[in-house]
Amino acid sequence: MSYENILSEFKNGITTISINRPKKLNALNKATIQELHDAFDEADKNPETKAIIITGSGEKAFVAGADISEFADFSVEEGGKLAAKGQDLLFNFVENLSTPVIAAVNGFALGGGLELAMACHFRIASNNAKMGLPETSLGVIPGYGGTQRLPQLVGKGRAMEMVMTAGMIDANQALHYGLVNHVVELDELVSFAEKIASKIMRNSSVAIAEAIRAINANYKDGVNGFDIEVEAFGNCFGTEDFTEGTTAFLEKRKADFPGK
Repeated sequence: MSYENILSEFKNGITTISINRPKKLNALNKATIQELHDAFDEADKNPETKAIIITGSGEKAFVAGADISEFADFSVEEGGKLAAKGQDLLFNFVENLSTPVIAAVNGFALGGGLELAMACHFRIASNNAKMGLPETSLGVIPGYGGTQRLPQLVGKGRAMEMVMTAGMIDANQALHYGLVNHVVELDELVSFAEKIASKIMRNSSVAIAEAIRAINANYKDGVNGFDIEVEAFGNCFGTEDFTEGTTAFLEKRKADFPGK
């Protein structure tokens, strides 16, 4: 599939998606959100893809925010529909993918950019990264899950401060907050993400998909995460990966998971 605003490359079990609007600091517009959905969907459905890395083109920005020109004159109804569609099409979609998604945050991750990074399963940042949710400085609030995922990751008080001040934090502060898992040099960012992806790929993709589902369940209203864990744990016993994993352990060899 060809894209205008992103790049998607598959290599050695990893699909790397790069948002490619460097002149706009990789800002998210409707077309880019749709292309990202399509690329994530394509990668997730490819049985050869065991991990997905999302990053931004260039050295300045992961995603510097949304394309404000697209919605500056929206009505109340249009604004609500914009948020609902974006969450469904991209942000919630990414969070619930069965393939692990790593955000490699290079440079600015602001507004929708930070919300996209937070929708990923975990985050790695370059040492020049700056993150924030500046929406209140525009008279609006984060609309792509920012008010929900940021408190889950950094705690209520820190999230309140970040949203209310509309300020940015640097990579080291993001690491201290638990917003990112690692901080590395910019030129090492993608290769570091690939190393972690390679570690993930050694394990059962079926079990990882069930783990993602169980972990996410803890953050869904009206869902008992423990019940989902019990169900997912049981499901694993009916897989070829479980048979291979336990057999390999007993035979004292490395498992060769079929992914079934």
